[in-house]
Amino acid sequence: MTVSDGSPHVNGGAATESSTLSLDDGDIYVCQDGLRDAPALLLIHGSASSTRSWDPLVPLLTGSHRVIRIDLLGHGRSAKPADRSYAIPDQARRAGAVLDRLGVEHAVVGGHSSGGVVATALAEQRPDLVTALALINTGPSLDAFIATESAAIGLSQWPPTDEQLRRFASTGFSRAGYKIPEEFLDDVRGMTHQSLTMSMRATRSYLEQRALPDRLTVLGKPLLVIFGEDDRRWRSSSASDYRAVPGARVELLPGLGHSPLLEDPPRTATSLLAFTAIHAVRVD
Repeated sequence: MTVSDGSPHVNGGAATESSTLSLDDGDIYVCQDGLRDAPALLLIHGSASSTRSWDPLVPLLTGSHRVIRIDLLGHGRSAKPADRSYAIPDQARRAGAVLDRLGVEHAVVGGHSSGGVVATALAEQRPDLVTALALINTGPSLDAFIATESAAIGLSQWPPTDEQLRRFASTGFSRAGYKIPEEFLDDVRGMTHQSLTMSMRATRSYLEQRALPDRLTVLGKPLLVIFGEDDRRWRSSSASDYRAVPGARVELLPGLGHSPLLEDPPRTATSLLAFTAIHAVRVD
């Protein structure tokens, strides 16, 4: 079943069609922008985020793509059940089911942070569906993680205070004092304690099993890695680990942190569009 929220709404000048798809283990919120017969580009947000994290970037992509975004289970406007799995393979399976429901047969898949981990799992499960991968500030392994006190904020107390939320979110950007979008904080507030902690543990578990460059080498998919050089969550020097993947394109963005899609959408879009122009599959 598909439930529409009514009429399209405007996001940064681009019309967004949103709906809710009812899957077997929960409702998934979906946004679509751009022409429906354009090459599909699926964008997957990171932990404690939502489709809204892509809002500044989407208008720069719709001229050449059918841009599809989802709220992963437990996030944003999707369901947050207490009795369902938040494991990375299950989140990837749901993403694939959404594309199937939308009639998408081939897509470039982009992911930010842990969204890149979900994108990788989707390519593992559905190599027929995923034509290429673009990972934005996705740590290649747990060795690249920068442990900070703020990373644990909100895990022992729920709901967290506004000050705790801001400390938790601060490392998501390149500089101290960056004005964190209120929508970002709302996304964290809107999660349950279980959906937040289980989602973060799921990413850790997946990376513990096998590092992403090893998984991607086996897949053989075209790969773009974008990394803000001033990332405060994952060591930007770890981006070089992805060079082990044959043909991988690795781009470091000076002056940007963990969230280039929010900190500098035009620069992020330039890299992404150059990649998709080569690897996107046009609809017959």
